[in-house]
Amino acid sequence: MAPAAWAPSSVIVTRPEREAKAWADALHAQGVRCEILPLIEIAALAEPSVLVKVWHAVPQHLAVMFVSANAVRFFMAARPDHLPWNACRAWSTGPGTRAALLAAGWPADLIDSPDETASQFDSEALWSLVAPNVEAEVKRCQSLNLSADVQQPSVLIVRGADAHGQLAGRDWLALQMEAAGLQVLQTVAYVRQPPRLTLAQQQRARQAMSDGSRWLFSSSEAAQFLLQACPDLILDHAKALATHPRIALKLKQSGWPCVELVPPGLEAQAQSIKSRP
Repeated sequence: MAPAAWAPSSVIVTRPEREAKAWADALHAQGVRCEILPLIEIAALAEPSVLVKVWHAVPQHLAVMFVSANAVRFFMAARPDHLPWNACRAWSTGPGTRAALLAAGWPADLIDSPDETASQFDSEALWSLVAPNVEAEVKRCQSLNLSADVQQPSVLIVRGADAHGQLAGRDWLALQMEAAGLQVLQTVAYVRQPPRLTLAQQQRARQAMSDGSRWLFSSSEAAQFLLQACPDLILDHAKALATHPRIALKLKQSGWPCVELVPPGLEAQAQSIKSRP
């Protein structure tokens, strides 16, 4: 779906453009009137060749954890030809990232991801799934006394960075893995940066603050970028939908007066949105 004109009192999908179009199409097919206003721009690294060196260590890791479908897309694009890699497990926090892994050729039986019916797609859900296998692998290595031939098991986290090169996202999962005895390595595969909104998009943002539209946020960073791009926005009557309690909390702390939780999964999200007056 690509609406020709802005529609008042609709759901505004704020994901990065690539994901926003697909998500809006899917919501529209479920009977939700929506439009897109991407609030996070995704860009390649200035020097993507740095990922090649990281790739050569992939077969030695217990798993590679991808924070998003974009992490999969950019990291897989940097894979050296003929490198044996897919004996390693891949971890993802949700169905979108899992779908990207499958599309990239990662074997389904080597992907660990919360079930599509899970109540949340986040680090906590993923950790509850993989923690037993991690514990077993760490104990196995400890039983071998970590000899010169048995290295500490490691996990590589593939994520994005902000426009200043700082790692984007939470450290909670990395802390859990380290506490469990894993060596945690991280690499940046892409850059998340503020959008360059057109005058028409800025005008629509102002209108949407008071016309009954609901802003759909799957990232608190998107809301932050919106206020940076349009610092004169008045939030007094703004309405937001958040896909996770942490996002909802940050929105409220930023001054959004009406913030409602919706499920992260597409069908459940569509039904939740349609049930609201």
